[in-house]
Amino acid sequence: MNGIIVGAGEVGFHIADRLSREGHNIVVIEQDAERERLLTSKVNALVVHGSGASTETLEQAGIEKADLFIAVTNQDEVNLVACLLATQYNVGRKIARVRSLEYHGGKSRLDAGDFGIDLLINPQRVVAEEIVDAVRYTSANEVSEFADGRIVFLGYSIEENSPVQGVALSDLGEIRGMYPIVIAAIDRNGETIIPRGDDRIEKGDIVFFVCNKRDLPSVRYLFGVEARETRKIFLLGGGGVGLAVARLLHTSGYEVKLIEQNADRCNELADELEGVLILNAGATDIETMLTEGIDEADVFIAVTNDDQTNILSSLLVKRHGTKRVIALVDQPELLPLATSIGVDVAISPRLATASAVLRYVRSGEVLKVAPVDHGNAEVLEVVIPENSKLVGKKLMDVRFPEGAIVGAIMRGQDAHIPDGADMLERGDRLIVFALPSATKKVERFLS
Repeated sequence: MNGIIVGAGEVGFHIADRLSREGHNIVVIEQDAERERLLTSKVNALVVHGSGASTETLEQAGIEKADLFIAVTNQDEVNLVACLLATQYNVGRKIARVRSLEYHGGKSRLDAGDFGIDLLINPQRVVAEEIVDAVRYTSANEVSEFADGRIVFLGYSIEENSPVQGVALSDLGEIRGMYPIVIAAIDRNGETIIPRGDDRIEKGDIVFFVCNKRDLPSVRYLFGVEARETRKIFLLGGGGVGLAVARLLHTSGYEVKLIEQNADRCNELADELEGVLILNAGATDIETMLTEGIDEADVFIAVTNDDQTNILSSLLVKRHGTKRVIALVDQPELLPLATSIGVDVAISPRLATASAVLRYVRSGEVLKVAPVDHGNAEVLEVVIPENSKLVGKKLMDVRFPEGAIVGAIMRGQDAHIPDGADMLERGDRLIVFALPSATKKVERFLS
């Protein structure tokens, strides 16, 4: 596939890196000379200096041969104009990142088809949905739902008192009848590994696993995770993401209190969010928060535009009794740091946006893609096509690409955790954990 990516920020960088590693021919258009030099040194892609809204630059990038066009600069107008120009060159698929609610999801919502664009991605909405998923699954570091919500992929931190600390994977396999899960990977000291049977779970690990949603109570018991009811939520930051998160949480029945420092913005939010209590306070105004019950809050979510504020305020309220804290962290280098010092869930808006793009550009067999472990791996929901060589084979007889593991099978309305004797059928939907080196191999393997 020949693809052009306009914008080499963190989103464009991540997409270019992932697609180039999968063997696609990628050209990146970037105006900033420093970003251009960084990309040239780190990604196997051709970098063209210029604007994506320039026909001269597009032609230099090879627009006539492009199958895919992705515009993810920080300027909505540039992304839209670039995609409009790509339409004139008959590019097959066009994707634009659009931050402004004026274009997407606001009162004057415009359809992607109005611009000849196949997909408009609004980062605020993408991030808000990821945050709400994190709220719904208490104690999980990461979460994604698959197979119409029947299968869940979760990551749990292993504490000192965890019942599975020191247990070998082979021993867990022997009790799968009681606890039907597939442990897909372990994050240990920042490295994502696919464990073997003789590997033992250690304190500080984050264990990633797949299970049927109906089995979650027994799985929580296995890991020693307390199932807490979540009702009271504090939300710091009344920007676009905060507004979207507050709406989704309030609609879902949670009691939400939103903290915003700007008084004028508080008045705007009060008009927008009926039923949500708006507090005019700063990120470190702990006295006001304590008065409002932060010490009894189930979840605190920090979504300001400043990573340090989000991290520090989360740690502050956790020290005062908040049970769980979620922070929006934009800088990639701060993601692992945030979780290592006490933030329960750190969510990257750039990574979430890049994931939404990658999900769309995958082959037809890939129904969903979710990044895990800060983008160090992916979970894919893939369908076995009618002419696949896998049809009629037992799972034990299939040699999946190295770095990939099947965690669940969805057949019709039945979702279950497989064993080696499962026979694969056309139309089966597989939940597959894959390291970056194996993602493209999995897609090819299915065909």
